[in-house]
Amino acid sequence: MYTQAMDVGPKEERKAIRSAGEALLEQRFDARIDEGSFIEAKDWMPEHYRKTLVRKTILLAKVQDEAGHGLYLYAAAETLGTSRDQLLDALHSGKAKYSSIFNYPTLTWADVGVIGWLVDGAAIMNQIPLCRCSFGPYARAMVRVCKEESFHQRQGYAIMIALAQGTKEQKAMAQDALNRWWWPSVMMFGPPDAESVHSAQS
Repeated sequence: MYTQAMDVGPKEERKAIRSAGEALLEQRFDARIDEGSFIEAKDWMPEHYRKTLVRKTILLAKVQDEAGHGLYLYAAAETLGTSRDQLLDALHSGKAKYSSIFNYPTLTWADVGVIGWLVDGAAIMNQIPLCRCSFGPYARAMVRVCKEESFHQRQGYAIMIALAQGTKEQKAMAQDALNRWWWPSVMMFGPPDAESVHSAQS
């Protein structure tokens, strides 16, 4: 035993002590979770827990942005005398239409990348002309929406590049997501102008 201890250098000893210390910290951490206590930002937490929170925070930020886009537009509609309650009732009853892109399932994390890159990219193409519409509240809302969508689009592109340069499995995941999302993304442009009932009015 003494010989074994002599064979372990200072670096290995520190690693063993740190691992034992971290194991104890993780036991205490798990006990707090089990008893229903909250973990605060400055509390010790395992690295895998921290990474999961960061991923969820990024996803929640995107959800918050998307909900904010709806709020901008509902606020613009309110200036025309249509209340948010009316708009929500129309949405829930099926009277109001929304993009069918939101009904497609997201199966992997690669979907987050391709949705940002292609879907938000298509949305930007559709929405940029609306930034120059004649109704001020709507035009100003769309400027804010397009700026945020541009961030989502760049983030999605970066995710897809990272996956395309990753492992064989990551490349396959990216390709699968691209195969599933490219056609719904193209469909976001709608029918040709000649077949749209609103083109002439718009």
